[in-house]
Amino acid sequence: MRLNRANATMRDQDRLHGLNGSNTVQDEACEYIWRELVANWKRRTQLVEYCVSVVDQSLNEKQETVADQTQDELSRRKIQGEIYAEQVKRRHVHNELSVEAIVRKRSAEAFRTRCKYFVPPLTDAEARRMWEAAQRD
Repeated sequence: MRLNRANATMRDQDRLHGLNGSNTVQDEACEYIWRELVANWKRRTQLVEYCVSVVDQSLNEKQETVADQTQDELSRRKIQGEIYAEQVKRRHVHNELSVEAIVRKRSAEAFRTRCKYFVPPLTDAEARRMWEAAQRD
């Protein structure tokens, strides 16, 4: 969601129901965007980590099959070819984790330019950890 849309949404909520506490419309919009941003980061990271685990498990199974000396040479070569393909997939999926870190860093930088005085809530430890990681990378 865009920050201007979030601002408009928060202004409407303020007009209809009033804001929580002493927060301004801008503060509420930044907090809303932050929660959405962290939720997206979590969801994408979970998806990539799931893919990593699936590829790793498949690769391990194939390597165990090759280690088992009961196959003939033709089936061993076929499995080794599959292992190579799995290793390529594994590298590709692991690269997605690096891409995700870059996306997280850039989106955090863009967020900070629009919400300069925003401090993430201390109650959500994972969101706090993601905020700090995005600032370090």
